[in-house]
Amino acid sequence: MTALAKSALTKSRPRNATQPLNKQRLRLWIRILRAARAIEAVVRDRLRTEFDVTLPQFDVMAALERKTDGMTMTELSRFLMVSNGNVTGIIDRLVVDKMVAREPAADDRRAIVVRLTPKGSRAFAAMANEHKGWVDSLLSNYNAAEIELLIRHLDGLSGRIRNGERA
Repeated sequence: MTALAKSALTKSRPRNATQPLNKQRLRLWIRILRAARAIEAVVRDRLRTEFDVTLPQFDVMAALERKTDGMTMTELSRFLMVSNGNVTGIIDRLVVDKMVAREPAADDRRAIVVRLTPKGSRAFAAMANEHKGWVDSLLSNYNAAEIELLIRHLDGLSGRIRNGERA
């Protein structure tokens, strides 16, 4: 049994039961942020040192890998939740590295479609494989049941926030 499971079974009261619930929720939010930032920092560093790409470049390549027919700059911006200007700079670098290609959209000459090149597809496959291993290693202290529990709780939280509900 892992530490998370033991903790849930053996503790009848939260560690800081005397704190108001709103303060505990704030502490939880900070812990979620710290954990996400710590994982992101490791991934950023490894992408940079092992593949000479940034996390935003990896994210763009991941989006394009899913949409093999390509995406417009606006679609990419919306998917990645960043501005068109940010996407343009990322794409510029990936074009120079021959990882992606820009083409006029077939149905709208004003729009540009971005696609992974064969070189970009091969590079992304290698990066994605390593990325999967890094994340697996970083989260290796959690068993399947704990992972499912965390996913369920975080999905529920995200859904309530998206729907404008309070947790």
